[in-house]
Amino acid sequence: MALIILAHPRYNSSLANKTIIEELQSSNQHHEVRDIHRLYPDYRIDVQAEQEALLRHDTILLQYPFYWLNLPAILKHWIDEVFAYQFAYGSQGDKLKGKTIIPSFTVGAAEKEYQLSGKHHMRIYEFCKSLEHTAIYAQMNYIEPVCFFGASLNVEAFTEEKVKRNAKHHAQKIIKILEHLEPTPGSVSI
Repeated sequence: MALIILAHPRYNSSLANKTIIEELQSSNQHHEVRDIHRLYPDYRIDVQAEQEALLRHDTILLQYPFYWLNLPAILKHWIDEVFAYQFAYGSQGDKLKGKTIIPSFTVGAAEKEYQLSGKHHMRIYEFCKSLEHTAIYAQMNYIEPVCFFGASLNVEAFTEEKVKRNAKHHAQKIIKILEHLEPTPGSVSI
């Protein structure tokens, strides 16, 4: 069972992220979904509750839209608050050690814009380096981000049907990753 940290400021009007979460919840896997915008609309994070949620799971999936070439503000704030000294780092801060973190996000623009020759002059993974280093600093296993490009209806004449279909495909990629990470019943971890 994975912990899904959902960080979408307008989740109810989202097409791609909402479809992804619905697909994950309808899978045969059981997940705990924490919609941090709904839980903390005032950005006052209940650090203890969030840390307890992290401790219950070995796999953490961050699901969010790519905002201004970065994490949404609430997700950055959540990390700042929850990955606290002596919890995620410091001489006794090993509570996340060995846990796996997977960034999964939607990008409104087409993938071609995230190439050296594209509009942003960098590949998408280069924008994720600070999150990767945060995971390494917290002694976590970092899985390469799962990206869904063209999640906006304003991109390349995408239709609602095409975005939903691509979002379901994205969710299936995540499900396969999570299945691969989950120990099989009766297996022993060494």
